[in-house]
Amino acid sequence: MDTQFVISLAEKGVYTILLISGPLLILALAVGLLVSIFQATTQIQEQTLAFIPKIAAVLVSLIFFGPWMLSQMISFTHDLYSNLNQYIGL
Repeated sequence: MDTQFVISLAEKGVYTILLISGPLLILALAVGLLVSIFQATTQIQEQTLAFIPKIAAVLVSLIFFGPWMLSQMISFTHDLYSNLNQYIGL
C-alpha cells in the first residue's frame, strides 16, 4: 500500500462525505438566507428566529434524501470492505 493509494482512498472518503452532506447544507443555507432576508425587511432582530426553520428544513430533507444518503454510504462501505485485502497487503 503506497502513498498514492492512501490518498485516493481518503479522496473517495471526503468526496462521499461531501456528496452526502451537500444537499442538507445547501438547504440549510438557503433557508437561513431566506430567514435573514425576512428579518432584514421586517426589522425583526431576534437571533433565535433562524434556528427553527433551519431545523425543520433539515429534518424534512433528511426524510426526503435519507434513503439516497443511506445507499451512498452503503455503497462506499461495500467498496471499502470488498477491497479490504488490498488495504492490508494480502
